[in-house]
Amino acid sequence: MAQMPALIPKEVEIQRLKKIYVMVIMLGSIAASVEVDNFVDGSLHQTAIRDSAFTPAHWWLYSHFVALPLGWGFVAMYDRRVPALRGPGNSMNTGLKITIIGYLATMFTIGINEMWHFWFVEEIFAVPNHWMFNMGVVVAFMGALAYVVRVYARLVELGAETPGKNPYVAEMYKLALEGKLYSRSIP
Repeated sequence: MAQMPALIPKEVEIQRLKKIYVMVIMLGSIAASVEVDNFVDGSLHQTAIRDSAFTPAHWWLYSHFVALPLGWGFVAMYDRRVPALRGPGNSMNTGLKITIIGYLATMFTIGINEMWHFWFVEEIFAVPNHWMFNMGVVVAFMGALAYVVRVYARLVELGAETPGKNPYVAEMYKLALEGKLYSRSIP
């Protein structure tokens, strides 16, 4: 990464990055609970002939697809407080943009899904309206992974610049930055 002048104190930036990490962990746990609900919804579709948007399994599922883009939007607003995470031309981080777009796609797919099931009653998970859910989630996960890696890289960079209280930890940061962390055995 190119040298960037310090726009905020390092300690403040480290604290803001840690807050972003906590928000990302919370959003990751919400996204993981969507997987649990996929199994609940799938078992419901095996037993119920027809359900609607008002089925309790869909309440849980659809509330995630509204909460996740809003949560990532809050991360994007807080992300503006860390100048090093900004994207090209002082815009929003690209990984964050991709994440929000992916979850927005899933949010708008809810209406398309219900319209589809209004005309076509089948509840097969291989129909095209369910593809949009899957593609949106995959795109969002790719963007979130890119964003988390960027935040982690900045934390490692700041950890190397800020001397650690434990000299062993400071040495580990130094080796990680030089790319030599796993090139030798660590006692």
